[in-house]
Amino acid sequence: MRTAIELVGILSTLYAAGLNLSYLALWPLARRGLGREVRRRGWTWYEEAFASPLTPAVSILVAAYNEQETLVDATASLLAQRYPSLELVVVDDGSTDETAARLIDAYGLERVVPAARGELCYRAVSEVWRTELPHPITLIRKPNGGRADALNCALDVAEHEYVCVTDADSILDPDALSVILRPVLEDPERVVAVAGTIRIANSCRFEAGRMVEARVPRSTLAAFQTVEYLRAFLFGRLGWDSLNSLMIVSGAFGLFRRDVLLAAGGYWADTVGEDLELTIRLHRHMRDRGGRYRIAYAPDPICWTEVPEDAVTLGRQRRRWHRGLWESLWRHRDMFCRRRYGAPGMVALPYLLLFEFGGPLIEALAWVMFPIGLAYGMVDPRLVG
Repeated sequence: MRTAIELVGILSTLYAAGLNLSYLALWPLARRGLGREVRRRGWTWYEEAFASPLTPAVSILVAAYNEQETLVDATASLLAQRYPSLELVVVDDGSTDETAARLIDAYGLERVVPAARGELCYRAVSEVWRTELPHPITLIRKPNGGRADALNCALDVAEHEYVCVTDADSILDPDALSVILRPVLEDPERVVAVAGTIRIANSCRFEAGRMVEARVPRSTLAAFQTVEYLRAFLFGRLGWDSLNSLMIVSGAFGLFRRDVLLAAGGYWADTVGEDLELTIRLHRHMRDRGGRYRIAYAPDPICWTEVPEDAVTLGRQRRRWHRGLWESLWRHRDMFCRRRYGAPGMVALPYLLLFEFGGPLIEALAWVMFPIGLAYGMVDPRLVG
């Protein structure tokens, strides 16, 4: 028992030291990236982009399942984007409530003949509804196949060069789409994907699909997640972006070049972490091709989303994330520590394995062994004080 407790102590110490050293290494990279973004805020490039006929059109893709309470407001938020040319593609993934009916009634959609390209695999489409005003809206109804299956369907129907993926319960700031396009406008040849920032909507006030008052969540659990999200996006993602090793473009708000997504095979339906797996696969696809590319992070565009406020729901969410992480790491295990995959394979993937996947396991083991060590006198109580 003493040996086991000592081994856990050594392992926990090494884990804590390694994690803090990685944060120390990422800090100057994140600080430099954030400083660069702050200096750019005074520019008027987005007004020029909004007025320019050369600004690329964007298809916004939304997968919805039993979202009758949120989809209409989310749609209003998306259609209110200050962007010159966009379309909205919503996939009702086998909802059992009035998700589709409410959207049809709200925007006067009319039934049309399906016209999918058949470039990706997904469950057969049963109905397609469409309207052209105020922006083109396409509603696709199909049997339930999961979020990845629904997004493959939306990607197959999308008409534009770039696609923006978001959730049916998310609200975008009015300029979010314009701002997330900035890395593309700066470097259209290399940028194949852009990740936006996710903020927590709990306790905030929204009107007509727009956030009008940001508030700190009343729930203690949600408030802790606010700090966690800020650290993850404004620290972690900024740091990894500087190394071109951003390993996740969140499914709640991300932009992709459609042709690259199709060439990479679309979303993988056999995982619960489809956004993480897709981002890793994009790194792999681009490096296997040998071309220069970038998966960027844009901290300014904001997407607001609800987070769990009770321990049961939060635990279920984190278990799903952890399972998706392991599935993605296992599927791309041959990328680990291979020079051909650069910083993503040599640095980012080992970091995900050791600290993101291994962290909860090491911490749980320490929480089990620590009270045992106290009870048997193997841990000095004075160290706790």
